[in-house]
Amino acid sequence: MLVRDILKNKGYEVYSISADQTVFEAIEKMDKLDIGALVVMDGDQLLGILSERDYRSKVILKGRTSKKTKVNTIMTGSVYNVSPRDTVESCMSIMTDKKIRHLPVMEDDSVVGVISIGDLVKAIISKQKGEITNLRQYIQGGQYPA
Repeated sequence: MLVRDILKNKGYEVYSISADQTVFEAIEKMDKLDIGALVVMDGDQLLGILSERDYRSKVILKGRTSKKTKVNTIMTGSVYNVSPRDTVESCMSIMTDKKIRHLPVMEDDSVVGVISIGDLVKAIISKQKGEITNLRQYIQGGQYPA
């Protein structure tokens, strides 16, 4: 299974914020959308990513205020990303090794989507359910479905 398969099911919506907006605006947007991260963009250019973890570690624990702190102050600027042709397994490996939960999906220097650890887990579970169904049909009917 590839990243493009996940995006076909999930959609290609990219939720973003600009670097000069406040952290409060970012958290408010994440809450409204019920998501855990926003990509930080300057037009079409990816500058970084802002996650709930960044907020916890770089605002709350540092004594900053979200209404005065700018996104560029706390965002993660060095962003790991993947392409639509990458496998779910390679994405899981990156997320596990780097201890991250979100990956922007890049194609031709443009962000075409974002996948989360939850998206990967759903894809893996869906694939496994399909394989289990096929095996049951094979065992019960003696024929492997096409």
